[in-house]
Amino acid sequence: MIAALGAALAGSAWGRRAAGILLVAAAILLFMLSLRRAGEKAGRAAERLETREKSDVIHRRMLEAASRRPADRDALADRLRGGRF
Repeated sequence: MIAALGAALAGSAWGRRAAGILLVAAAILLFMLSLRRAGEKAGRAAERLETREKSDVIHRRMLEAASRRPADRDALADRLRGGRF
């Protein structure tokens, strides 16, 4: 019965028109879902980049602080005595 109905709709102009509209609607729906997925992926990439930049800044500050540290215990004691800690 369904096959007969499908054959009747495919044979008529109205059926071909409805099938065309249905295909266009399905294509638009798939395109919109694809755009949404691409947007989510771009958002996650932007978040990862922001996190990476923050950690790079922190790492750079740690390296700068390490470069200013006293070389040994005597240098640390001199620095503490001079009030330059």
